[in-house]
Amino acid sequence: MSFENYDWSDVVPIEQDDGPDPLAQIAYDPEYSKAMGYFRALAQKNEHSERALTLTEKIIEHNPAHYTIWHYRQQILFSLNKDLYEELDFIRNQVEQNPKNYQLWHHRQVIVEKLKDCSLESSFTEEVLNDDSKNYHAWTYRQWVIRTFNLWDNELSFVEKLLEKDIRNNSAWNQRYFAIFYNPTKPSEEFLEQEVQYGITKIKLAPNNISPWNYVKGVIAKSKLKIDVLEELCKTLYQQGIISPHALGCLVDIYEDRAKCGSINEKELGIQVFPYIMKRDT
Repeated sequence: MSFENYDWSDVVPIEQDDGPDPLAQIAYDPEYSKAMGYFRALAQKNEHSERALTLTEKIIEHNPAHYTIWHYRQQILFSLNKDLYEELDFIRNQVEQNPKNYQLWHHRQVIVEKLKDCSLESSFTEEVLNDDSKNYHAWTYRQWVIRTFNLWDNELSFVEKLLEKDIRNNSAWNQRYFAIFYNPTKPSEEFLEQEVQYGITKIKLAPNNISPWNYVKGVIAKSKLKIDVLEELCKTLYQQGIISPHALGCLVDIYEDRAKCGSINEKELGIQVFPYIMKRDT
């Protein structure tokens, strides 16, 4: 039943009070103002009913970022013992229209937490990320699902599919790092060495893409390896005529580390490389 079909004769709407002399009064849509008037009246008496639930849907249509309405909707859903799987369908439809609405994603988190069932969430977030692989809210929510329900096992394969599709997807690189280093099962040194080699193969495909460079450096920082392992790669790229500012910058880091250990020759090499970085880092 729609909002208009319910009997509201017993409800006296409470209008918004902006004070006697508002500085910049917002010109709300009349339908939205009407619905909010009913909401204030129902919320004042803490009414949890079917018409109140329908009212929240009406308001969400106008203002999907209204946190208070989402919270009120949750209270009604739980109070009426509504089918929360139907609510997940409702949320799915809302996400299609507003995929980057924080309140909407938080609402889904509350519902899934109440259900204690994450069986739909991996596929749901995968669909959203297939449409927009850099949707921050979808990634944040997916990480919450993984941590809460211990769904670490298949995450690397999911990320790999995204990187095969777009090697420059920085969000996927971040997720790969999350899947390895936030996992309660700590990676072995052998695994980390393999990850560095994995990153190197991706760097070779797109030497000027900063994402795999940052990823590999992050893995090295978490391992017993030193940044020297990238020296051969950097030199090979340069010899091939590929002037990557990230490779040159990496060489400077390598030479700087060695210079700190007293190598004057390495210090000079770093000084020689630096001007090339300034020319290429545009």
